[in-house]
Amino acid sequence: MDRVNIDLWTFDVGAEMSSPEACAAHMVDRTLASWDDGADIVVFPEFAWMALERFVEGPQGTEAVARLFWDDLWPGVRGALSRPDKAVLLGSAPFIDDAGALRNRAPILSGGTVIHQDKIHLTPWENEFTGGGPLTLWSFRGLRLATVICLDIEIPELAAALRGRGVEILLVPSATETELGIERVHRCASARAVELGCHVAVSQLVGGIESELIDENVGALAVYSPSQSGFLPSARQDAGETHHDGFHRKSVTLDIAALRGMRTRAGETNPSLLSPTPIPVSDIA
Repeated sequence: MDRVNIDLWTFDVGAEMSSPEACAAHMVDRTLASWDDGADIVVFPEFAWMALERFVEGPQGTEAVARLFWDDLWPGVRGALSRPDKAVLLGSAPFIDDAGALRNRAPILSGGTVIHQDKIHLTPWENEFTGGGPLTLWSFRGLRLATVICLDIEIPELAAALRGRGVEILLVPSATETELGIERVHRCASARAVELGCHVAVSQLVGGIESELIDENVGALAVYSPSQSGFLPSARQDAGETHHDGFHRKSVTLDIAALRGMRTRAGETNPSLLSPTPIPVSDIA
């Protein structure tokens, strides 16, 4: 693929939803519309499935959301969105693993193949969850991708771990409640694009709901590309406006040919082509 079309969506957790099935339809219908309009990959934000929290009761609400999504809704969603040569990152949802631990898990369908990515680093308010890797690299139509959930994009060790592994696109589903949260995610997403010489696409949650985890959310949709000569004709930092609610779509076309050509040019400054070496630190304080 010389180019890939990606649709980034916000997801309004506070939007009116009459049932769990109606919540799933919000995501399924938008995915199908994006694919029909030419998108190859569709991306939804972190914790989009916490919109289901209104339909569960009791003190173990997050675990109940996990069961409602994975047991009741996921089989139908998977069936509706298993399409050859198309991919979708379906935000994230709570997941109960075999040890009984709660994970913040992103379900991904790539040509109908099921992939998942768990959030590795957790925020202070994700105290019900257990974090941890691995970070999974996955393929789509010859492209090499990774899913990096929210806070994980802010961790520089991630860039070091991915160096030299040929990743071409990072997909970043995120949920933040303040402008500072938006800024942290986007500034670090831009840094990862420079450090790894890859495209980075960000999708963020919006809206409000009665919840200890995602009560208020603001976000923006964006794509960042390397700061190298092959990308001079295009916008290397393409961030949309901040949204507080609603379902908003940003359609972008990523230049994969320019990315691969960039990796063959050793004559310009490019941190992604440097071999990692230990750097001694001298502390004279």
